[in-house]
Amino acid sequence: MRTVPSLRRRLTASLVGVPVVLTLALAGCAPLSGETEPEPGAAPTTSAPPSEDGAGSTSDAQGRADQDAQEQADQEAAEKKAAEEAAAKEKADQEAAEKRAAEKAKKAAEKKEAEKKAAEEAAAKEQAEQEAAEKKAAEERDKMLEYGDSGERVVALQERLQELGYFIQEADGSFGPATQQAVWALQKAAGQYRDGVVGPKTQAALDDGVRPQAHSSSGKAIEIDLDRQLLMTVEGGKVTRIINASSGNGETYEAKGRSYHATTPRGSYAVYMERNGMHESTLELGSMYRPKYFSGGYAVHGSGSIPPYPASHGCVRVSNAAMNWLWDSWGMPKGTPVILY
Repeated sequence: MRTVPSLRRRLTASLVGVPVVLTLALAGCAPLSGETEPEPGAAPTTSAPPSEDGAGSTSDAQGRADQDAQEQADQEAAEKKAAEEAAAKEKADQEAAEKRAAEKAKKAAEKKEAEKKAAEEAAAKEQAEQEAAEKKAAEERDKMLEYGDSGERVVALQERLQELGYFIQEADGSFGPATQQAVWALQKAAGQYRDGVVGPKTQAALDDGVRPQAHSSSGKAIEIDLDRQLLMTVEGGKVTRIINASSGNGETYEAKGRSYHATTPRGSYAVYMERNGMHESTLELGSMYRPKYFSGGYAVHGSGSIPPYPASHGCVRVSNAAMNWLWDSWGMPKGTPVILY
């Protein structure tokens, strides 16, 4: 009789325990079918759910790992972006530098081209000016008259010289020694360079009627302008003929063992002696054609050399043709005043 309750209690306990065990199994507190319950004190397996404290530590570690990974990713992204920006800036700077260099090179090329063009224009202008000057000079040369020329223009020149009183015997149209002497005399009177060429300046003197003025005021006289190297015949204070002359050159020379100074004296004199023909100098200085002496051994005489500058030993040289005219046409007897200034 006593065993029956025990059996009932055991069955009740068994029946009661079933839902408990099921309840615990469903709650995760008991092992499922086929699983072995761990021994007390053994370490939890990975398949077992962590304890309340262990689950929090794993979550924090994972969060930190995720945060570190995110920070690293963010840093790498920032570094990549900075590198890209630096590369873009370097490229932009390089392009800007290349642009500046190209602009500088372009400006330099433009400047060089402008300088080249300016130089070419200057050279062209200079050449044009030179050509114009040469053309003008050629035109002026065509207008000039000089020794050896001939023709109607020479006739006109000779006639104008005669009209102004410059000694030339005939207008034969030939620019020879006689015409050259007259042109020299004109250039001397005008204060020009004595080249014997009738250029623009000499032509202007012809056109203007340039002629020297007399110093004496009455009678007939010979006036000799030593500064301008001119001999003039004067009548009643008026110059009638202007003759090219050459007087003493101012140099020292030797004659018969003595030294002399080749000067022509200034002052008022008169013809006191004459020789009608070729006369040899007593100092052996050469021949004098039809000399008219006015002071000591000084005379006006003809010569084959009458340059447009002082060249004698002291006498006054004129051309032989001029000396013949003084003797035979104008008349220069003894007593004719000779005034040198």
